[in-house]
Amino acid sequence: MEELRPNGQRAKNAILLIWIMLALEIISLISSFLQYDLIQTAAAGGTISIDAVNANDSREQIIGIIYLIAYVVSGVTFIQWFRRAYFNLHIITGPLSHTEGWAAGSWFLPFINLYRPYQIMEELYEKTKSFLDRNKITTTSSLSTATLVLWWALWIISNILGQIVFRYSMKAVTIDQLNTSTILSIALNIIGIPLALITVKVIKNYSRVEPLLINVEEAEKRLNTTDILVE
Repeated sequence: MEELRPNGQRAKNAILLIWIMLALEIISLISSFLQYDLIQTAAAGGTISIDAVNANDSREQIIGIIYLIAYVVSGVTFIQWFRRAYFNLHIITGPLSHTEGWAAGSWFLPFINLYRPYQIMEELYEKTKSFLDRNKITTTSSLSTATLVLWWALWIISNILGQIVFRYSMKAVTIDQLNTSTILSIALNIIGIPLALITVKVIKNYSRVEPLLINVEEAEKRLNTTDILVE
C-alpha cells in the first residue's frame, strides 16, 4: 500500500507564489493606468516625448515578462499541491471519481479544463469534510463549496478575458485600439486581485485540515498493527 506524502511545504510554496502574483497584479495595474494616461494625452492632441513612449514600452515589457514567468511558476506550484492533496485523499478515503493524474492533466486539456479541475477540487472539499464528520473531528477551517464556486467563476472569467487581451493587444496599432487594449488589461488586473486572494483562501482552508486526515490515517494504521501483534 502506498504511503501518504507530505503536502505542507507544497501548500506554502503555492501560497507564496500567489502572493507574488498578487503584487504583480497591483504593479501591472498601476503601470496600465500610467499607460492609459499617456494614451489619453496623445488622443487629446498633447505632446508626448519619444523618451516617455520608450520608457512606457520598456516598463510594460519588463512587467509583462516577469508576470509571465511568475504566472507559470505559480501554476506549477499550485498544481503540485493540488495533485498531492488528491493523491493523499485517494489513500485515506479509497477510490475517488478520478485518478490522481487527472488532478494535474485536466488543467491542460481544452474544454475539459473548463470544468474538470473544479470537479476534483469540489470532491476534495466534500470528501474531506465527510471524512472529518464521520470521525467526529471538528475544525475551524471552512470547507465551503460556495467559496469554490466564486474561485472558479473568477478563474474562468480571468482566463477568457486574458485570451481577449492577448489577441487584441497583438493587433492594436491605432490610438483607439491601444486605448481599448489598455482598458481590458486594467479590467484583467482588477479581476486578478480577488482571484489571488480567494485562491490563497482555498489552499489555506484545505491545508489546515489535511494534517487532521493524515493523523487519523496514521492512528488507524497503528491500531491495526497493534491488533495484528496481539493476535
